[in-house]
Amino acid sequence: QVQLVESGGGLVQAGGSLRLSCATSGGTFSRYNMGWFRQAPGKERDFVGLITYSDVTYYVDSVKGRFTITRDYAKNTVYLQMNSLKPEDTAVYYCAARRSFSGISYSADSYDYWGQGTQVTVSS
Repeated sequence: QVQLVESGGGLVQAGGSLRLSCATSGGTFSRYNMGWFRQAPGKERDFVGLITYSDVTYYVDSVKGRFTITRDYAKNTVYLQMNSLKPEDTAVYYCAARRSFSGISYSADSYDYWGQGTQVTVSS
């Protein structure tokens, strides 16, 4: 059983930056593609980006050039660096793991494990 624990959320002004972390345990980190999703109040959980087991990254258009996903294999941790934050980035952010042999996916339903989420609030 893989456990995921997010941290690093908080309140930031528009234009600011935050770095979210997702620490993993209980599995072989290198065997998973890792995704980041976010959910605003009253909305569905939306894809933000992902990083594959081979460090290839994909992002939704609205965050390209502002957000960067990296992973540290020594720490079994994946990061979401968020720059130039906007009020519309306000949401609960979740990391998720999908077995790498299953391929990449932008759909939340296809991920096998989830963290508890961390709140990001961007004030205008």
